[in-house]
Amino acid sequence: MYQIPAHAGLERQHEPLVPMLFPSLGAHINGAEFQYPDRSWKEPCGMMAQLVANSGDNKGQLTDLVKAICRDFTRHDEAEFKKLEEWSNLYQAKKNSKDAPVCPVIAIWFPPSDTTRAAFLKNAIALEKLGGRTQYFDLPEVEMADQLCGSHKQVSKTFRNIFDKAKAGALRATVDGVTGNPIMRANITMSGVPITVRPFYKHELFNGTFGRIVFSYKPRGSHKGKIPRVGEYNDEFFQKLEEYLARLDICKGRYIIRPLNKLIDKMAEDMATMADLTDDDDLWDISKRALVNAWKAGCILWVLNGQTWTKAMGEMVEWLVYHDLWSKMHLFADMFSQATDQVSEAQRRGPKNMLDGLPDTFNEAQLDALRTSLGKTSEGTRGQLSLWVHRGFIIYSAQTGLYSKTEEYLKGKSD
Repeated sequence: MYQIPAHAGLERQHEPLVPMLFPSLGAHINGAEFQYPDRSWKEPCGMMAQLVANSGDNKGQLTDLVKAICRDFTRHDEAEFKKLEEWSNLYQAKKNSKDAPVCPVIAIWFPPSDTTRAAFLKNAIALEKLGGRTQYFDLPEVEMADQLCGSHKQVSKTFRNIFDKAKAGALRATVDGVTGNPIMRANITMSGVPITVRPFYKHELFNGTFGRIVFSYKPRGSHKGKIPRVGEYNDEFFQKLEEYLARLDICKGRYIIRPLNKLIDKMAEDMATMADLTDDDDLWDISKRALVNAWKAGCILWVLNGQTWTKAMGEMVEWLVYHDLWSKMHLFADMFSQATDQVSEAQRRGPKNMLDGLPDTFNEAQLDALRTSLGKTSEGTRGQLSLWVHRGFIIYSAQTGLYSKTEEYLKGKSD
């Protein structure tokens, strides 16, 4: 309950891909809103996920999967591009005539990975005019986000606007005049290796961008002398997939998924407890949006399951939160205290439950020494003790001057 666990079966190839599927699935829901526990209404858009694995660890499987999920998007886009081609041919023939045709509104659902910022915003304007559909991008390399956002300096602002479903922030001027300031309604998946992902995000750890993105890390496994085989999706697979996607496409209106909201409320308390035990404000900050991202995934699962909630879905949502936090801490824990592009196994440790590092009965000096060994200041020792007492983790004896772990805390650890 008080630690960030790695899933026992994380080595299996499919598990790192699971969090990466929700942005493409969420892009299929348009015209539906769900009530978050804070009573705000949210759409399953603004979902961004980053897959991190070493070179040769089959990150390309993600692209195959999202292409399968987005076959209907591809069919739609092919028709749109054909419409554009027909207009272009007709325009070239009549461009000097008063009968020259007006360019049609072209809206692409699954734009190419090399889309530029100008094209991204133009497409956002078209999608907004046609009802506000979410465009979905799959970027095989994380550096492609620089082109999509305009430059690396614009990545942070663009990603935050996408997550918050904000407007682009400036009117777009073209030869046709000012065309609009669209809502940046998009879902994005990205892939990369640790050596490129770490420096890409190192300046985004504390400005809110980092927490908005779901991370899924696949650590290197054992060396195997087998060339991996690429599978094929058969007709039966696509038939079943299309049945599920149809449930997403027809979902319209406003919904409150009470079991999911109850779970997220409980998990928020767990995140606060974990942050207090580790005295880690960074963990607390990124956990808030990890909950939002997992909640959106829960909404998608609910729709896929015929608008019915199950215990297994709750377990999946809980795993998504912890896997996101585990991935981030495994990749970036050292960067929260120092800027470096190299990481060792010792540096990869995440936040530690300091109360577990103390005996059942201890004094202030022991906690102070433990904090110092973990690179924390002595000034926070008394405040942390007070917080633990308030939380019911420990009790203080004025007669002995000692602190003792409560039975409730010890029982929670054993459970």
